[in-house]
Amino acid sequence: MIEMRLADIAAVTGGQLRHATGDERITSVEFDSRATGPGALYLTLPGARVDGHDFADAAVAAGASAVLTARELDLPSVVVPAAARATGTYLDDVDPDGSGAAVLAALAKLAVHVLGALPDLTLVGITGSSGKTSTKDLIGAVLAPLGPMVAPPGSFNTELGLPWTALRADRDTRHLVLEYSARNVGHIAALARIARPRISVVINVGSAHIGEFGSIEGIALAKGELVEALPAAGVAVLNGDDANVVAMAGRTAARKVFYGLGPDADVRATDVVLDAGRPRFTLVTPAGSAEVALQLVGEHHVGNALAAAAVGLECGASPEAVAAALSGATAASKWRMEVTERADGVTVINDAYNANPDSMRAALRALAAVGEGRRTWAVLGPMGELGGETVPAHRGIAETARSLGAEVLAVGAPDYPAQRSVPDVESAVVMLEAELAPGDVVLVKGSRAADLQRVAQRLLAEAPAAT
Repeated sequence: MIEMRLADIAAVTGGQLRHATGDERITSVEFDSRATGPGALYLTLPGARVDGHDFADAAVAAGASAVLTARELDLPSVVVPAAARATGTYLDDVDPDGSGAAVLAALAKLAVHVLGALPDLTLVGITGSSGKTSTKDLIGAVLAPLGPMVAPPGSFNTELGLPWTALRADRDTRHLVLEYSARNVGHIAALARIARPRISVVINVGSAHIGEFGSIEGIALAKGELVEALPAAGVAVLNGDDANVVAMAGRTAARKVFYGLGPDADVRATDVVLDAGRPRFTLVTPAGSAEVALQLVGEHHVGNALAAAAVGLECGASPEAVAAALSGATAASKWRMEVTERADGVTVINDAYNANPDSMRAALRALAAVGEGRRTWAVLGPMGELGGETVPAHRGIAETARSLGAEVLAVGAPDYPAQRSVPDVESAVVMLEAELAPGDVVLVKGSRAADLQRVAQRLLAEAPAAT
Protein backbone atom coordinates (compact mmCIF):
# COMPACT_ATOMS: atom_id res chain seq x y z
CA MET A 1 0.00 0.00 0.00
CA ILE A 2 1.10 3.59 -0.57
CA GLU A 3 1.98 5.03 2.83
CA MET A 4 -0.60 7.57 3.99
CA ARG A 5 -1.11 9.79 7.02
CA LEU A 6 -4.17 8.91 9.08
CA ALA A 7 -5.42 12.49 8.61
CA ASP A 8 -5.32 12.01 4.85
CA ILE A 9 -7.26 8.76 5.15
CA ALA A 10 -9.88 10.61 7.19
CA ALA A 11 -10.12 13.25 4.47
CA VAL A 12 -10.44 10.67 1.67
CA THR A 13 -13.11 8.66 3.49
CA GLY A 14 -15.05 11.60 4.92
CA GLY A 15 -14.31 10.41 8.45
CA GLN A 16 -13.34 12.13 11.68
CA LEU A 17 -10.22 11.51 13.75
CA ARG A 18 -10.72 10.18 17.26
CA HIS A 19 -7.97 9.71 19.89
CA ALA A 20 -5.36 10.27 17.17
CA THR A 21 -3.09 13.09 16.02
CA GLY A 22 -3.53 12.37 12.32
CA ASP A 23 0.21 11.99 11.82
CA GLU A 24 0.04 8.21 12.30
CA ARG A 25 1.49 6.45 9.24
CA ILE A 26 -0.66 3.79 7.61
CA THR A 27 1.04 1.19 5.43
CA SER A 28 -1.60 -1.57 5.26
CA VAL A 29 -5.32 -2.20 5.73
CA GLU A 30 -6.53 -5.38 7.44
CA PHE A 31 -9.92 -6.87 8.33
CA ASP A 32 -8.42 -9.75 10.34
CA SER A 33 -7.08 -8.59 13.71
CA ARG A 34 -4.56 -11.45 13.65
CA ALA A 35 -2.90 -9.93 10.59
CA THR A 36 -2.44 -6.47 12.07
CA GLY A 37 0.91 -4.99 13.01
CA PRO A 38 2.68 -1.63 13.09
CA GLY A 39 1.28 0.67 10.43
CA ALA A 40 -1.96 -1.26 9.98
CA LEU A 41 -5.43 0.25 9.75
CA TYR A 42 -7.92 -2.27 11.16
CA LEU A 43 -11.41 -2.47 9.65
CA THR A 44 -14.26 -3.15 12.09
CA LEU A 45 -16.78 -5.25 10.18
CA PRO A 46 -19.69 -7.34 11.47
CA GLY A 47 -19.87 -10.96 10.37
CA ALA A 48 -22.11 -13.98 10.52
CA ARG A 49 -19.96 -15.63 13.20
CA VAL A 50 -18.02 -12.83 14.90
CA ASP A 51 -18.15 -9.04 15.05
CA GLY A 52 -14.92 -7.28 14.11
CA HIS A 53 -15.63 -4.54 16.65
CA ASP A 54 -14.94 -7.10 19.38
CA PHE A 55 -11.35 -7.46 18.18
CA ALA A 56 -10.46 -3.78 17.78
CA ASP A 57 -8.64 -3.65 21.13
CA ALA A 58 -6.62 -6.75 20.21
CA ALA A 59 -5.70 -5.25 16.83
CA VAL A 60 -4.35 -2.08 18.44
CA ALA A 61 -2.57 -4.12 21.10
CA ALA A 62 -0.90 -6.06 18.27
CA GLY A 63 0.44 -2.82 16.85
CA ALA A 64 -2.28 -1.50 14.56
CA SER A 65 -1.92 2.28 14.24
CA ALA A 66 -5.65 2.96 14.12
CA VAL A 67 -9.12 1.59 13.46
CA LEU A 68 -11.55 2.43 10.66
CA THR A 69 -15.05 2.28 12.11
CA ALA A 70 -18.54 3.75 12.03
CA ARG A 71 -18.90 3.49 15.81
CA GLU A 72 -17.29 5.55 18.54
CA LEU A 73 -14.47 3.54 20.13
CA ASP A 74 -11.99 4.50 22.82
CA LEU A 75 -9.13 3.84 20.39
CA PRO A 76 -7.13 5.76 17.77
CA SER A 77 -9.58 5.73 14.90
CA VAL A 78 -11.20 7.26 11.88
CA VAL A 79 -14.96 7.29 12.40
CA VAL A 80 -16.83 7.37 9.10
CA PRO A 81 -20.45 8.45 8.59
CA ALA A 82 -23.16 5.85 9.04
CA ALA A 83 -24.61 4.32 5.89
CA ALA A 84 -27.84 2.66 4.91
CA ARG A 85 -28.06 -0.99 5.86
CA ALA A 86 -26.33 -3.16 3.28
CA THR A 87 -28.43 -5.08 0.76
CA GLY A 88 -27.17 -7.55 -1.81
CA THR A 89 -23.78 -7.92 -0.10
CA TYR A 90 -22.22 -10.49 2.18
CA LEU A 91 -23.32 -8.22 5.06
CA ASP A 92 -27.00 -9.02 4.56
CA ASP A 93 -28.65 -9.86 7.89
CA VAL A 94 -25.53 -9.09 9.96
CA ASP A 95 -25.38 -5.29 9.65
CA PRO A 96 -28.45 -3.91 11.45
CA ASP A 97 -26.99 -0.46 12.15
CA GLY A 98 -25.25 0.00 8.81
CA SER A 99 -21.80 0.19 10.41
CA GLY A 100 -20.43 -2.47 8.09
CA ALA A 101 -21.81 -0.76 5.00
CA ALA A 102 -20.21 2.49 6.14
CA VAL A 103 -16.80 0.86 6.53
CA LEU A 104 -17.09 -0.83 3.13
CA ALA A 105 -17.99 2.51 1.52
CA ALA A 106 -14.95 4.10 3.15
CA LEU A 107 -12.74 1.22 2.02
CA ALA A 108 -13.95 1.70 -1.55
CA LYS A 109 -13.12 5.42 -1.44
CA LEU A 110 -9.67 4.63 -0.12
CA ALA A 111 -9.03 2.09 -2.90
CA VAL A 112 -10.18 4.57 -5.56
CA HIS A 113 -7.79 7.16 -4.15
CA VAL A 114 -4.79 4.83 -4.06
CA LEU A 115 -5.39 3.44 -7.55
CA GLY A 116 -5.74 6.99 -8.83
CA ALA A 117 -2.23 7.67 -7.57
CA LEU A 118 -0.86 4.77 -9.67
CA PRO A 119 -1.48 5.83 -13.29
CA ASP A 120 1.15 3.47 -14.72
CA LEU A 121 -0.38 0.38 -13.11
CA THR A 122 -1.94 -2.17 -15.47
CA LEU A 123 -5.10 -3.50 -13.85
CA VAL A 124 -6.33 -6.88 -15.09
CA GLY A 125 -9.91 -7.79 -14.16
CA ILE A 126 -11.33 -11.32 -14.36
CA THR A 127 -14.88 -12.60 -14.21
CA GLY A 128 -16.78 -15.73 -15.20
CA SER A 129 -19.22 -18.24 -13.80
CA SER A 130 -16.46 -20.69 -12.93
CA GLY A 131 -12.68 -20.82 -13.05
CA LYS A 132 -11.98 -17.22 -11.96
CA THR A 133 -9.53 -18.11 -9.23
CA SER A 134 -7.64 -20.75 -11.21
CA THR A 135 -7.34 -18.31 -14.11
CA LYS A 136 -6.24 -15.57 -11.73
CA ASP A 137 -3.49 -17.82 -10.44
CA LEU A 138 -2.29 -18.61 -13.97
CA ILE A 139 -2.35 -14.95 -14.97
CA GLY A 140 -0.30 -14.21 -11.86
CA ALA A 141 2.22 -16.85 -12.86
CA VAL A 142 2.55 -15.36 -16.35
CA LEU A 143 2.84 -11.75 -15.15
CA ALA A 144 5.19 -12.33 -12.20
CA PRO A 145 8.35 -12.47 -14.36
CA LEU A 146 7.46 -9.08 -15.85
CA GLY A 147 7.81 -7.17 -12.58
CA PRO A 148 6.14 -6.63 -9.19
CA MET A 149 2.61 -8.01 -9.29
CA VAL A 150 -0.29 -8.09 -6.85
CA ALA A 151 -3.11 -10.66 -6.99
CA PRO A 152 -5.62 -11.76 -4.36
CA PRO A 153 -4.93 -14.80 -2.20
CA GLY A 154 -7.75 -17.23 -2.85
CA SER A 155 -11.12 -15.83 -3.95
CA PHE A 156 -11.06 -12.25 -2.69
CA ASN A 157 -13.58 -10.92 -5.19
CA THR A 158 -16.30 -9.09 -3.23
CA GLU A 159 -16.89 -5.52 -2.07
CA LEU A 160 -14.44 -6.34 0.76
CA GLY A 161 -11.85 -8.55 -0.92
CA LEU A 162 -11.48 -6.53 -4.12
CA PRO A 163 -10.61 -3.14 -2.58
CA TRP A 164 -8.53 -4.83 0.13
CA THR A 165 -6.46 -6.48 -2.62
CA ALA A 166 -6.23 -3.25 -4.62
CA LEU A 167 -4.79 -1.47 -1.58
CA ARG A 168 -1.85 -3.91 -1.56
CA ALA A 169 -0.53 -2.19 -4.70
CA ASP A 170 2.16 0.47 -4.32
CA ARG A 171 4.32 2.62 -6.56
CA ASP A 172 6.51 -0.35 -7.50
CA THR A 173 3.61 -2.55 -8.58
CA ARG A 174 3.47 -3.08 -12.33
CA HIS A 175 0.42 -5.35 -12.59
CA LEU A 176 -2.65 -5.71 -10.37
CA VAL A 177 -4.89 -8.74 -10.97
CA LEU A 178 -8.40 -8.68 -9.50
CA GLU A 179 -11.41 -10.99 -9.54
CA TYR A 180 -14.90 -9.52 -9.92
CA SER A 181 -17.82 -11.53 -8.56
CA ALA A 182 -21.55 -10.91 -8.83
CA ARG A 183 -24.69 -12.07 -7.10
CA ASN A 184 -26.88 -9.95 -9.35
CA VAL A 185 -26.87 -7.41 -12.15
CA GLY A 186 -25.00 -4.25 -11.19
CA HIS A 187 -22.53 -5.80 -8.76
CA ILE A 188 -19.60 -6.02 -11.17
CA ALA A 189 -20.29 -2.50 -12.41
CA ALA A 190 -20.07 -1.29 -8.80
CA LEU A 191 -16.76 -3.11 -8.26
CA ALA A 192 -15.43 -1.70 -11.53
CA ARG A 193 -16.15 1.81 -10.28
CA ILE A 194 -13.73 1.05 -7.44
CA ALA A 195 -11.10 -0.56 -9.68
CA ARG A 196 -11.49 0.09 -13.40
CA PRO A 197 -9.65 -2.54 -15.42
CA ARG A 198 -7.38 -1.83 -18.35
CA ILE A 199 -7.68 -5.48 -19.44
CA SER A 200 -10.95 -7.37 -18.85
CA VAL A 201 -11.04 -11.16 -19.04
CA VAL A 202 -14.37 -12.98 -19.32
CA ILE A 203 -13.94 -16.73 -18.96
CA ASN A 204 -17.44 -18.12 -19.41
CA VAL A 205 -21.15 -17.75 -18.74
CA GLY A 206 -22.59 -20.73 -16.89
CA SER A 207 -25.36 -21.64 -14.50
CA ALA A 208 -23.59 -20.77 -11.23
CA HIS A 209 -25.92 -18.61 -9.07
CA ILE A 210 -28.73 -18.98 -11.57
CA GLY A 211 -31.13 -19.01 -8.63
CA GLU A 212 -30.06 -15.43 -7.92
CA PHE A 213 -29.98 -14.19 -11.51
CA GLY A 214 -33.01 -16.06 -12.81
CA SER A 215 -31.57 -16.91 -16.24
CA ILE A 216 -28.40 -17.41 -18.25
CA GLU A 217 -29.21 -14.14 -20.00
CA GLY A 218 -29.14 -12.35 -16.65
CA ILE A 219 -25.78 -13.89 -15.84
CA ALA A 220 -24.37 -12.80 -19.20
CA LEU A 221 -25.69 -9.28 -18.64
CA ALA A 222 -23.91 -9.11 -15.28
CA LYS A 223 -20.60 -10.60 -16.44
CA GLY A 224 -20.48 -8.24 -19.41
CA GLU A 225 -20.37 -5.27 -17.07
CA LEU A 226 -16.64 -5.88 -16.75
CA VAL A 227 -16.25 -5.38 -20.51
CA GLU A 228 -18.38 -2.24 -20.42
CA ALA A 229 -16.07 -0.78 -17.77
CA LEU A 230 -13.07 -0.77 -20.12
CA PRO A 231 -11.68 2.48 -21.49
CA ALA A 232 -11.55 2.76 -25.28
CA ALA A 233 -7.80 2.13 -25.08
CA GLY A 234 -8.35 -1.06 -23.07
CA VAL A 235 -8.45 -4.70 -24.12
CA ALA A 236 -11.27 -7.24 -23.78
CA VAL A 237 -9.94 -10.81 -23.55
CA LEU A 238 -12.92 -13.01 -24.43
CA ASN A 239 -13.53 -16.76 -24.58
CA GLY A 240 -14.17 -17.41 -28.25
CA ASP A 241 -15.64 -20.83 -27.48
CA ASP A 242 -18.53 -19.39 -25.43
CA ALA A 243 -21.23 -17.72 -27.53
CA ASN A 244 -22.49 -15.65 -24.61
CA VAL A 245 -19.00 -14.27 -24.06
CA VAL A 246 -18.40 -13.62 -27.75
CA ALA A 247 -21.59 -11.54 -27.80
CA MET A 248 -20.04 -9.18 -25.24
CA ALA A 249 -17.71 -7.83 -27.93
CA GLY A 250 -20.43 -5.38 -28.94
CA ARG A 251 -20.59 -3.91 -25.45
CA THR A 252 -17.23 -2.10 -25.58
CA ALA A 253 -15.18 0.09 -27.86
CA ALA A 254 -12.02 -1.50 -26.51
CA ARG A 255 -9.89 -3.80 -28.64
CA LYS A 256 -10.92 -7.48 -28.53
CA VAL A 257 -8.69 -10.53 -28.22
CA PHE A 258 -10.37 -13.93 -28.50
CA TYR A 259 -8.93 -17.13 -27.09
CA GLY A 260 -10.11 -20.72 -27.42
CA LEU A 261 -9.83 -23.94 -29.37
CA GLY A 262 -11.44 -22.65 -32.55
CA PRO A 263 -9.31 -21.91 -35.62
CA ASP A 264 -10.30 -18.24 -35.63
CA ALA A 265 -9.16 -17.52 -32.06
CA ASP A 266 -6.30 -15.05 -31.74
CA VAL A 267 -4.74 -17.15 -28.99
CA ARG A 268 -5.52 -20.84 -29.30
CA ALA A 269 -4.49 -24.35 -28.34
CA THR A 270 -3.87 -27.15 -30.81
CA ASP A 271 -2.89 -30.80 -30.38
CA VAL A 272 -4.35 -31.02 -26.87
CA VAL A 273 -3.58 -34.30 -25.09
CA LEU A 274 -3.90 -35.41 -21.47
CA ASP A 275 -1.07 -36.99 -19.51
CA ALA A 276 -2.54 -38.48 -16.31
CA GLY A 277 -5.17 -35.77 -16.51
CA ARG A 278 -2.65 -32.97 -17.07
CA PRO A 279 -3.05 -31.15 -20.41
CA ARG A 280 -0.30 -30.66 -22.95
CA PHE A 281 -0.84 -28.50 -26.02
CA THR A 282 0.70 -26.17 -28.57
CA LEU A 283 0.08 -22.51 -27.79
CA VAL A 284 -0.56 -20.65 -31.05
CA THR A 285 -0.41 -16.84 -31.03
CA PRO A 286 0.06 -14.02 -33.57
CA ALA A 287 3.62 -13.71 -32.22
CA GLY A 288 4.50 -17.38 -32.64
CA SER A 289 3.94 -20.81 -31.10
CA ALA A 290 5.30 -22.67 -28.08
CA GLU A 291 4.70 -25.95 -26.29
CA VAL A 292 2.86 -25.99 -22.94
CA ALA A 293 2.76 -28.84 -20.42
CA LEU A 294 0.48 -27.90 -17.54
CA GLN A 295 1.02 -29.34 -14.08
CA LEU A 296 -2.64 -28.67 -13.26
CA VAL A 297 -5.15 -31.51 -13.50
CA GLY A 298 -8.16 -31.17 -15.78
CA GLU A 299 -8.71 -30.38 -19.45
CA HIS A 300 -10.74 -27.32 -18.43
CA HIS A 301 -7.46 -25.66 -17.49
CA VAL A 302 -6.58 -25.34 -21.18
CA GLY A 303 -9.06 -22.49 -21.53
CA ASN A 304 -7.83 -20.90 -18.30
CA ALA A 305 -4.26 -21.12 -19.56
CA LEU A 306 -5.19 -19.54 -22.89
CA ALA A 307 -6.82 -16.61 -21.08
CA ALA A 308 -3.63 -16.16 -19.07
CA ALA A 309 -1.54 -16.40 -22.22
CA ALA A 310 -3.59 -13.68 -23.91
CA VAL A 311 -3.08 -11.38 -20.93
CA GLY A 312 0.64 -12.10 -20.78
CA LEU A 313 1.08 -11.34 -24.46
CA GLU A 314 -0.81 -8.05 -24.07
CA CYS A 315 1.52 -7.12 -21.22
CA GLY A 316 4.67 -7.75 -23.24
CA ALA A 317 5.60 -11.38 -22.61
CA SER A 318 6.82 -13.58 -25.48
CA PRO A 319 5.03 -16.82 -26.40
CA GLU A 320 8.05 -18.76 -25.11
CA ALA A 321 8.00 -16.93 -21.77
CA VAL A 322 4.25 -17.43 -21.45
CA ALA A 323 4.58 -21.15 -22.19
CA ALA A 324 7.38 -21.53 -19.64
CA ALA A 325 5.36 -19.74 -16.94
CA LEU A 326 2.25 -21.81 -17.64
CA SER A 327 4.23 -25.04 -17.63
CA GLY A 328 5.78 -24.17 -14.29
CA ALA A 329 2.56 -23.08 -12.57
CA THR A 330 1.15 -25.20 -9.77
CA ALA A 331 -2.14 -24.95 -7.91
CA ALA A 332 -1.81 -21.74 -5.89
CA SER A 333 -5.23 -21.57 -4.19
CA LYS A 334 -6.37 -24.19 -1.71
CA TRP A 335 -8.92 -26.94 -2.31
CA ARG A 336 -8.87 -26.63 -6.09
CA MET A 337 -7.93 -29.88 -7.83
CA GLU A 338 -5.34 -30.72 -5.17
CA VAL A 339 -4.16 -34.21 -6.12
CA THR A 340 -2.49 -36.27 -3.38
CA GLU A 341 -1.58 -39.96 -3.42
CA ARG A 342 -1.74 -41.82 -0.12
CA ALA A 343 0.88 -44.34 0.92
CA ASP A 344 -1.54 -47.17 0.13
CA GLY A 345 -2.01 -46.00 -3.48
CA VAL A 346 -5.38 -44.25 -3.04
CA THR A 347 -5.43 -40.89 -4.84
CA VAL A 348 -7.48 -38.06 -3.31
CA ILE A 349 -8.56 -35.06 -5.41
CA ASN A 350 -9.66 -32.19 -3.16
CA ASP A 351 -11.69 -29.80 -5.31
CA ALA A 352 -14.06 -28.83 -2.51
CA TYR A 353 -13.68 -25.05 -2.47
CA ASN A 354 -16.94 -24.53 -4.34
CA ALA A 355 -19.21 -26.11 -6.92
CA ASN A 356 -21.71 -25.37 -9.65
CA PRO A 357 -22.93 -27.56 -12.53
CA ASP A 358 -20.19 -26.42 -14.91
CA SER A 359 -17.32 -26.87 -12.48
CA MET A 360 -18.80 -30.20 -11.35
CA ARG A 361 -18.76 -31.54 -14.90
CA ALA A 362 -15.19 -30.32 -15.41
CA ALA A 363 -14.07 -31.98 -12.18
CA LEU A 364 -15.78 -35.25 -13.09
CA ARG A 365 -14.04 -35.31 -16.47
CA ALA A 366 -10.74 -34.70 -14.68
CA LEU A 367 -11.53 -37.57 -12.30
CA ALA A 368 -12.12 -39.87 -15.26
CA ALA A 369 -8.82 -38.82 -16.85
CA VAL A 370 -6.77 -39.25 -13.69
CA GLY A 371 -8.48 -42.52 -12.83
CA GLU A 372 -8.43 -44.15 -16.27
CA GLY A 373 -8.27 -47.88 -15.75
CA ARG A 374 -8.88 -47.52 -12.00
CA ARG A 375 -11.96 -47.41 -9.78
CA THR A 376 -13.15 -43.83 -9.27
CA TRP A 377 -15.33 -42.25 -6.59
CA ALA A 378 -17.28 -38.99 -6.88
CA VAL A 379 -17.97 -37.71 -3.37
CA LEU A 380 -20.46 -34.94 -4.03
CA GLY A 381 -22.00 -32.29 -1.80
CA PRO A 382 -24.90 -29.96 -2.59
CA MET A 383 -24.63 -27.13 -5.11
CA GLY A 384 -26.11 -23.87 -3.84
CA GLU A 385 -27.94 -20.89 -5.37
CA LEU A 386 -29.54 -22.86 -8.20
CA GLY A 387 -33.16 -21.98 -7.38
CA GLY A 388 -35.65 -24.02 -9.34
CA GLU A 389 -32.82 -25.76 -11.18
CA THR A 390 -31.53 -27.43 -8.00
CA VAL A 391 -33.13 -30.85 -8.37
CA PRO A 392 -32.56 -31.31 -12.13
CA ALA A 393 -28.99 -30.00 -11.79
CA HIS A 394 -28.15 -32.52 -9.08
CA ARG A 395 -29.74 -35.33 -11.02
CA GLY A 396 -27.81 -34.36 -14.14
CA ILE A 397 -24.48 -34.30 -12.31
CA ALA A 398 -25.11 -37.73 -10.80
CA GLU A 399 -25.89 -39.07 -14.27
CA THR A 400 -22.72 -37.49 -15.66
CA ALA A 401 -20.68 -39.11 -12.90
CA ARG A 402 -22.16 -42.52 -13.57
CA SER A 403 -21.69 -42.16 -17.33
CA LEU A 404 -17.99 -41.56 -16.65
CA GLY A 405 -17.80 -44.73 -14.58
CA ALA A 406 -17.64 -43.20 -11.10
CA GLU A 407 -19.14 -44.54 -7.92
CA VAL A 408 -21.29 -41.70 -6.54
CA LEU A 409 -21.40 -40.92 -2.82
CA ALA A 410 -23.73 -38.04 -1.94
CA VAL A 411 -22.96 -36.20 1.31
CA GLY A 412 -25.78 -34.18 2.81
CA ALA A 413 -27.33 -33.86 -0.63
CA PRO A 414 -30.52 -35.94 -1.02
CA ASP A 415 -31.22 -34.46 -4.46
CA TYR A 416 -28.51 -36.66 -5.96
CA PRO A 417 -29.88 -40.03 -7.14
CA ALA A 418 -26.74 -41.73 -5.81
CA GLN A 419 -25.78 -45.35 -5.26
CA ARG A 420 -24.69 -44.31 -1.77
CA SER A 421 -25.90 -41.41 0.34
CA VAL A 422 -24.82 -40.27 3.81
CA PRO A 423 -25.89 -37.33 5.95
CA ASP A 424 -22.53 -35.84 6.93
CA VAL A 425 -18.74 -35.78 6.67
CA GLU A 426 -18.15 -38.30 9.44
CA SER A 427 -20.42 -40.86 7.80
CA ALA A 428 -18.73 -40.29 4.45
CA VAL A 429 -15.27 -40.91 5.87
CA VAL A 430 -16.39 -44.08 7.65
CA MET A 431 -17.98 -45.47 4.47
CA LEU A 432 -15.05 -44.60 2.25
CA GLU A 433 -12.40 -46.04 4.57
CA ALA A 434 -14.37 -49.27 4.68
CA GLU A 435 -14.51 -49.58 0.89
CA LEU A 436 -11.44 -47.86 -0.56
CA ALA A 437 -8.82 -50.10 -2.10
CA PRO A 438 -5.28 -49.38 -3.34
CA GLY A 439 -5.41 -47.66 -6.71
CA ASP A 440 -8.81 -46.02 -6.18
CA VAL A 441 -9.22 -42.33 -7.07
CA VAL A 442 -11.52 -40.15 -4.96
CA LEU A 443 -12.87 -36.74 -6.04
CA VAL A 444 -14.38 -34.57 -3.30
CA LYS A 445 -16.47 -31.62 -4.46
CA GLY A 446 -19.37 -29.50 -3.21
CA SER A 447 -20.43 -25.92 -2.58
CA ARG A 448 -18.37 -24.03 -0.04
CA ALA A 449 -21.01 -24.19 2.68
CA ALA A 450 -20.85 -28.00 2.65
CA ASP A 451 -17.28 -28.02 4.07
CA LEU A 452 -16.49 -31.15 2.06
CA GLN A 453 -12.78 -30.37 2.17
CA ARG A 454 -12.94 -32.05 5.58
CA VAL A 455 -13.63 -35.37 3.85
CA ALA A 456 -10.43 -35.06 1.82
CA GLN A 457 -8.45 -33.90 4.82
CA ARG A 458 -9.65 -36.81 6.93
CA LEU A 459 -8.90 -39.33 4.18
CA LEU A 460 -5.36 -38.03 3.95
CA ALA A 461 -4.82 -37.71 7.69
CA GLU A 462 -6.06 -41.24 8.37
CA ALA A 463 -4.31 -42.90 5.46
CA PRO A 464 -2.68 -46.26 6.25
CA ALA A 465 1.08 -46.16 6.57
CA ALA A 466 3.23 -47.58 3.81
CA THR A 467 4.23 -51.23 4.32
